[in-house]
Amino acid sequence: MKDIIADHIKTVEGIVQIESLIANGIEAIIKSLRAGGKIMLCGNGGSAADAQHIAAELSGKFYKHRDPIDAEALHVNSSYITAVGNDLGFQHIYSRALKAKGKKGDILIALSTSGNSINIIEALKQAKELEIVTIGLTGASKGEMNQLCDYCLEINATDTPRIQEAHILIGHIICQKVEEILFP
Repeated sequence: MKDIIADHIKTVEGIVQIESLIANGIEAIIKSLRAGGKIMLCGNGGSAADAQHIAAELSGKFYKHRDPIDAEALHVNSSYITAVGNDLGFQHIYSRALKAKGKKGDILIALSTSGNSINIIEALKQAKELEIVTIGLTGASKGEMNQLCDYCLEINATDTPRIQEAHILIGHIICQKVEEILFP
C-alpha cells in the first residue's frame, strides 16, 4: 500500500510541470463561457466516469451555490451510445454527438490515458472542423491526441490508475478556478 500511495504522490506532484498549460486551458474555458459557449467532455471507462464527474461539478456546483455552467459528458444518453455504436461503429459515438451539439468557440475536454482511443481521436478531429477548443488529458505517451489538442495536459505516468487520479485532480482544479473566476 505504501508503494501505491508513494506512486500517487509522485504522479500528482508532476502536475506542477504543466501548471501554465492548465492555466491557459482555464483561460480558454472562461473565454468560451463568457461568450455563451459550453463545455462538452468525453472519455471511455473510468475516463468516462471522470468526464461525467467534472461535468456534474460544473453544471451543479463545486464549492459555491451559483448559476449552473453549461457542461455535459457526451456519453450520458445510453440509447444514443448503443444505437450509434451498433449502427455506425463505436468510433463515431463522440464525433457524431459533437457534430450535433457543438459550435465554434465551445470547449471539448477529452480524456484518454493512452491518448489513442479511436472514438476520442475522431471527436478531436470533429472538434477541429467545428473550431471547438480542445483540452486533452492523457498519460505519458500522449498518443495521437497530442497532435489534435489545443491544450494537451500530459500526466507523466504510464500506470492507468495513477493517470486517472491525476486527471480528476486537474478536473477539480479546473472546476474550482472556473467557479472562482466566474462567480467571485
